[in-house]
Amino acid sequence: MKLHELSPAPGAHKKAKRIGLGLGSGHGKTACKGTKGHKARAGGGVRAGFEGGQMPLVRRIPKRGFSNDRHKVTYQGINIGVLDGRFESGAVVDLAALLAQGLLGRFSGPVKILGDGELTKALTVRAHAFSAGAARKIEAAGGKAEVI
Repeated sequence: MKLHELSPAPGAHKKAKRIGLGLGSGHGKTACKGTKGHKARAGGGVRAGFEGGQMPLVRRIPKRGFSNDRHKVTYQGINIGVLDGRFESGAVVDLAALLAQGLLGRFSGPVKILGDGELTKALTVRAHAFSAGAARKIEAAGGKAEVI
């Protein structure tokens, strides 16, 4: 098979409807827009969210109280069980070390160490936050949990 022998599947390539080309085009004098009305005019049509003059939903629902979403801190969680498998005993686990091990994703927010898994090595872990269980397990293994 050669490049010039390739063709799309039957029915996959549909010709565009060319409207506004007059009576002989097969799309009539009104160019498939019907007769009169807002949508028949040039530039006609309604904006997104328009409900035909009815009070829109965004204006009908109540807007009261305080929302903390703008002030919320979202942490990237890493379990200590993962740290146990990736680092040697006595290692310093900081953001650069986590990045080098590929444990930090594209999200570059603060890092929180979580307590899922077991820790058998004495590690010095530096992160933005620790869960109570994670800090307890790091201390029990002989390491240190330092908040940066």
